[in-house]
Amino acid sequence: MKAFDIGELVLLAALWGASFLFMRLGAHEFGPIALAAVRVGLASAMLIPLLAARGKLADLRKHWKGLLLVGALNSAIPFALFSFAALSITAGLSSIVNATTPLWTAVVAFVWLRQGLTSWRVLGLVIGFAGVAFLAWDKASFKPGADHSGLLAVLACAGATFCYGVAANATKRYLAGVSPLAVATGSQFAAALLLALPAAWLWPAQMPGTVAWSSAFGLAALCTALAYILYFRLMSRVGPTNAVSVTFLIPLFAILWGALFLSEAITAQMVVGGAIVLVGIALALGLVGPRPR
Repeated sequence: MKAFDIGELVLLAALWGASFLFMRLGAHEFGPIALAAVRVGLASAMLIPLLAARGKLADLRKHWKGLLLVGALNSAIPFALFSFAALSITAGLSSIVNATTPLWTAVVAFVWLRQGLTSWRVLGLVIGFAGVAFLAWDKASFKPGADHSGLLAVLACAGATFCYGVAANATKRYLAGVSPLAVATGSQFAAALLLALPAAWLWPAQMPGTVAWSSAFGLAALCTALAYILYFRLMSRVGPTNAVSVTFLIPLFAILWGALFLSEAITAQMVVGGAIVLVGIALALGLVGPRPR
């Protein structure tokens, strides 16, 4: 990749790392569904004028089925799940589980698109998912009356990353050739439509405060509107394998922001579990290990 592409990749990782901080700050007052709805609603409101200025609003109507699917799987469902997780676990831990997205992408590609997996990549999948199990192990308790909120939060993050894996393959299959701005705009608008009624039903009785609204705006403007433009542009310019390498950097920024602004502890289990996950990802992506001739 060129220096400019690497710079955008680092910026994208910093933005998406900050999203876990903003969700921690906003989820308690908004609730998971309402926060996700505000996030995609504001983001689509920012992106639609940009798409209109380029005269590409017709792309939304032309590709509405694919955009609706990607909007549900890449935004509406995972944003709500990660916001739910933010109620119970740290930004750093959520981001480490989020790093398994390439693993789910490879599994879905194998099952759905019949893309082959080498033995080394299978080993990477096993190691990566073992790392997540290691992170969630102390949160699983089968004692009567035990608090399962931490385990449910980790499972919610895993469900969100599975959605991301399906969405990545759906984007490749149904939206290949569509402009990055149109995909970003259409997917956020579709997610906003899908979340509108649930958010209205579950809107908090007490209006969220300034910090919560500022966090929601940061999620929408920086971590969604700007970030998705960068992401889809990187995918079109350097390819999905290089673009998905942002996954390695997101936990570093999420842990940094959480430690700086929320005084979140960095535990030995997070460091070890995160290292296991990243090794698995590197093997699954073919970044390490023997290359096929």
